[in-house]
Formats: sequence, structure tokens, C-alpha cells
Amino acid sequence: MTVNIAVVGLGAFGQKHLDALANIPDATIKYVAHSRQNVADEIAEKYGADKGFDSYTELLAQPDLDGVILATPTQMHHDQTIEALRAGKHVMVEIPMADNLQGVQEIVDVQKETGLIAMAGHTRRFNPSHQYVHNKITAGEFNIQQMDVQTYFFRRTNMNALGQPRSWTDHLLWHHAAHTVDLFQYQTGEKIVKANAIQGPKHPELGIAMDMSIQLATETGKICTLSLSFNNDGPLGTFFRYIGDTATYIARYDDLVTGKEEVIDVSNVDVSMNGIELQDREFVAAIKEGREPNASVAQVLPCYIVLDALQQQLDY
Repeated sequence: MTVNIAVVGLGAFGQKHLDALANIPDATIKYVAHSRQNVADEIAEKYGADKGFDSYTELLAQPDLDGVILATPTQMHHDQTIEALRAGKHVMVEIPMADNLQGVQEIVDVQKETGLIAMAGHTRRFNPSHQYVHNKITAGEFNIQQMDVQTYFFRRTNMNALGQPRSWTDHLLWHHAAHTVDLFQYQTGEKIVKANAIQGPKHPELGIAMDMSIQLATETGKICTLSLSFNNDGPLGTFFRYIGDTATYIARYDDLVTGKEEVIDVSNVDVSMNGIELQDREFVAAIKEGREPNASVAQVLPCYIVLDALQQQLDY
């Protein structure tokens, strides 16, 4: 069985998914969709898709389409995910699947109602570096005492990862913090019971906080300290320090070193070193096997419950 996939939203991340899908034998890039037809046509030709669409509803009406990957602006995620499920299509939606808890809960409810595969793009669960640590934890060889995480960008204008103007505004809490909040609960296997947040001034044009600090604690006292900034003029991305009872690990995307910067070989952790490809492989495999995927919308719901609680603190 080959799974026919459409990628919707063809910006920086949409093209990362297309590159990943091209490496998955069981997946076919059947269609692509974008708000501008000329972009959809160009990308369809580049990746060998049958057709490009500028109408999402028309795309979902294609009978040979199995699932969609949504790499569209954040404010579209909720409605497009619901529409795909209602149309009988499996869906993987990029993070965050909605920008409020009510929207996330509705997605979880509709997935349960339809029984289709619905997965959120919590890529950190799939990066080989984090998989390596997770395997140590499940084997009983490592227990987290603290995670210290830095999520840093230099984004004082509304640009995407390709340096192109964005049609939507990014968010430190609902997008970038979501990765770490979910990963912390996933890696510890525990529920977050304390969560605190403070933020710096909001950008006068973008209307979002440019700096944020978050503290998390689980039921047994494992803690996470997360610093986020759009003002950091230096190395960009998210850097995770796992401090545990037997070791310290530092994860930088798909790379991993010890606390003393000794390189750890993670090339044999999974079939690829690309976390996005591994995430997409899980989506395709879950469709083929008819099972719940890792990072299903139900599994990541606790992350958004915490984000909602943090948002209420910041709004106070």
C-alpha cells in the first residue's frame, strides 16, 4: 500500500515536509496546495505531484487522497484540521494545532468521533538526539532531574525560516514553547503540575512578546527551565540540556553531545537523521497500520492544557 499525501502550505516548512516525503518509499506526494495557484503549480512540478490546488476544499474532494500535512499559518490549523477529518482524510497538522485550548480540544473530539489518524507536528519526539535520551529513560538507565532549554531566534521583523515575509505572526508560547512543554512531559512520563511564565514587552508592530521565561515542574519534582527570545543575535534554534542522575546530555536538533561536549553517535537510532522525515514516516506508517501514531492529537493535549494555563498567567 502506498499512501497518497498532499502537503498544504508551501513555505519553508511545507517544503521541508516535501523533501522528507520524497525519502519515504510508502508515501506518494500526490497533490500540493497553496493560496496562490502559480506557487502550487511550480511546487507540484518540482516534486512530481499530480496537481496543485489553490482551493483546500477542492483538494479534499479528491477520492484518491489519503492524508494531508498542514504547514499553513497557525490561525488556519484548527479549521483546516477539522475540515480534513470531516472530509474523511487523515491529517498531520504543524505545531500548534490551534492557538487556544478550546480549538485543540475540538480537534481531539473530532478525531475520536471519526476514528481517523490525526497527528500534531511535535517533531522533538522524533529527533534522533531526543530518541536516544528517551531510549535511555525507558531502559531505566537515565532519569531526568532537570531540563534547561533555550529557544532563540533573531526575528524582529515578520520573516520566515527562508528569510521571506510571513503572512502570519509567530508566537513564543503557542508555537515554540509547545515543543518543550510536550517534550518535557513525554521524556519524564509525568504530568506537569506547576507552571509559571513571565514575558517581556510586546513588539509595537507585531503585537507579541519578544522574550519569555517559563518554569515547569512535574508531580515528582522534575523541573524544566525554558528561556525564549526573538531578540537573540547569535546561534538560532532550540538547545536542550538534560541533567540526570547518571549523565548530562545536550541536544541540538538532530545532534547530541555529553555535558562535556563529547559527540554521541545517534546515526543508528532510527532509519534517518532527519526528525521531520521520521515524523512523516510515523504518520504514513500509522495510516498503513491503522493505529494511533506517536504525537497523536490526543497524546499532546496535555501540552496545550499547560500552555493555556500559562497564557492565563501572562494575560493577568
